[in-house]
Amino acid sequence: MDPEPKKPEDSPSNSGNSHGPVHPQSPFPDEALEKVLSFVDSHKDRSSISLVRKDWYNAERWTRSKLFIGNCYAVSPEIVAKRFRRIKSVTLKGKPRFSDFNMLPLDWGADVYPWLVMFAKVYPFLEELRLKRMTITDEGLELLAKSFPCFKALSLSSCDGFTENGLKAIASHCRNLTEVNIQDSITEDVGGGWLSCFPENFSSLEILNFSSLNGDVNFDDLERLVSRCKLLRVLKVNESITLDELQRLLVHAPRLTELGTGSFLQELTPRQYEEIETAFCNCRNLQVLSGLWEATSVYLPLLYGACASLTFLNLSVATTLQSGEFAKFLAHCPNLRCLWVSDTVEDKGLEAVGLSCPLLEELRVYPADPYDRDHLDGVTELGFLAVSRGCPKLHYVLYFCRRMTNAAVVTIVQNCPNFTHFRLCIMTPSQPDYLTNEPMDEAFGAVVKTCPKIKRLSVSGLLTDRTFEYIGKYAKDLETLSVAFAGSSDWGMQCIMEGCPKLRKLEIRDCPFGDAALLSGREKYEMMRSLWMSACSVTMKGCRLLARESPRLNVEVIREEGGNEAQALKVYVYRSVAGPRQDAPPFVLTL
Repeated sequence: MDPEPKKPEDSPSNSGNSHGPVHPQSPFPDEALEKVLSFVDSHKDRSSISLVRKDWYNAERWTRSKLFIGNCYAVSPEIVAKRFRRIKSVTLKGKPRFSDFNMLPLDWGADVYPWLVMFAKVYPFLEELRLKRMTITDEGLELLAKSFPCFKALSLSSCDGFTENGLKAIASHCRNLTEVNIQDSITEDVGGGWLSCFPENFSSLEILNFSSLNGDVNFDDLERLVSRCKLLRVLKVNESITLDELQRLLVHAPRLTELGTGSFLQELTPRQYEEIETAFCNCRNLQVLSGLWEATSVYLPLLYGACASLTFLNLSVATTLQSGEFAKFLAHCPNLRCLWVSDTVEDKGLEAVGLSCPLLEELRVYPADPYDRDHLDGVTELGFLAVSRGCPKLHYVLYFCRRMTNAAVVTIVQNCPNFTHFRLCIMTPSQPDYLTNEPMDEAFGAVVKTCPKIKRLSVSGLLTDRTFEYIGKYAKDLETLSVAFAGSSDWGMQCIMEGCPKLRKLEIRDCPFGDAALLSGREKYEMMRSLWMSACSVTMKGCRLLARESPRLNVEVIREEGGNEAQALKVYVYRSVAGPRQDAPPFVLTL
């Protein structure tokens, strides 16, 4: 839920269990309107419906069971509890995305505990909690485990603050649990001891993902749990699980549609090899495959029997995988729609993608070592070109590369004009077209001119204000823009603010944009979710002026020890109906 314009006071004539007469000028009785709204699942559609008129607003608030909050500081738990009374599922996001790159201290905020306290009071029948970039402590997990008797699903994505003790509380008390999904969360030495805390008669799990936990797992506990959960359809284990252990798990889980394997670094006897190969051949429903730590050509053929129905293959942590074996593997995956890989597959591996995956819609290529700028291997424009020639349905790309040319990008978008997400990350800051030494302006100009459906764009390389003029002129559906080491002057950001009517998130780092650029978005920020600016030319004076002229915005400056007092090195701006947050640490100055 994003904050909305202030509504008239509304309180049903009773608790909402009966209905009054038709509202003046309303064509629908309350019961008919609420029945219709019960079929609307999209949180965006529901938010739009609530703005039509007061009776629609009331009907929507009484029928909503799922809540999406894109910024935990855009609204308060108290405001949410007052408006919605029948919530069973909550998705809550916290820290800005740049926290993924260690640009925020861990104690910046986004603690879910105050939300859990309020939920325990007003939503006793809460069934699902999905958190992203939030801090959740063991105390919070214990409160969650003991407060909601119907609780079913816990998803922690890029979260921090908890230990094994918190997960033990969830396993011990949540008797109806169907999902435990821990993805990319920041934890230390959280192993699998909590798996032994599920009651002996517990058997309801359908989704179990602990792939990002780095501690050892007691395999006997895991095997007993998996063998009891006959409806298990998603299983993603961590690196500690060996191939022969994985084979034993697969025997107990014939319904799997998603599998995350453990390590492939193991000596196998011929009999073990045959048993594992048979186990994968029996995975006839498998659609998603990930993991494959330390996968090599020796054991990769074990998976061939499970590849025919795969639609999503995630090999981003399989950094030992080379282009030749990768190409052989892809020949067994004709139905892939989504592929994540490491750049160790190189351009030859991506040529195989173009030849073997004609249905591909999404490609992500991650760097095996993002901090080694002298490393010359990886992928280039040649691999990207090969994919675009063979995969005409491609519409989502995240591509980390060492070099790129304007001409290549122009050809790529001509081959695939339906891009909605185009995230090109040239890893050397301010890198020009390596053949012509020209800025990369025409490349990104071609993206926004050729692909009118673009919603998310990340730009990189040597860029002048001309790139931003193109974006402002042509990217009319753009919702998220990420910019780093780019631009010539304030005019570049001003073009974005004036020209992109649907912009919701703007992320900028290491650019020459200053106060004039910041203030050019005064009116727009209240329609956006957030603005992040770091290492730019913004001053405290400009931030104070923005805060004074836009009282409904929270303007936060993150201070650093020894920093220039006049400069605002990290600025986070977001709209909020809750006012300044109450838990800001001393290094966060709210203006």
